Amino acid sequence: MPIINKFIEVETYQGINIHNITPQIEALIYSTPIHNGQILVFSQHTTTALAINEYEERLLTDIKVFLEKIAPESDHYLHNDLHLRKNIPPDELMNAHSHLMAMMLNNSEIIPIVDGKLALGTYQSVLFFELDGPRKRTVFCQISGE
Repeated sequence: MPIINKFIEVETYQGINIHNITPQIEALIYSTPIHNGQILVFSQHTTTALAINEYEERLLTDIKVFLEKIAPESDHYLHNDLHLRKNIPPDELMNAHSHLMAMMLNNSEIIPIVDGKLALGTYQSVLFFELDGPRKRTVFCQISGE
């Protein structure tokens, strides 16, 4: 069974933003000889996440409000006490809230491929969540099957 590794790059902006990466994933699948199998979609960052859900504007706003309630940026977090931490990178951000939000979501999804297409439901899309930003982000995709 062949295994093909590909990457998707996502340019994000500040704060919580949600990107529908379904078209990019479909393009990756179309570029391979695999017609039946699965694709692993994996976010390579600790302040991003993935989910399968509906990509509808008002729902996206609801999701953002919900996430901000779970981990408000204005709360005090030990991770943000940069002066007390050791070995921090020079570009470190005060982003504990983003890490906590990411923990409430997934960092990967496995989606079946049937007849060369994602086996998503009618209203399902693969959503990439930026919880920090702005950055160039990488999503690793591993396609396997026949």
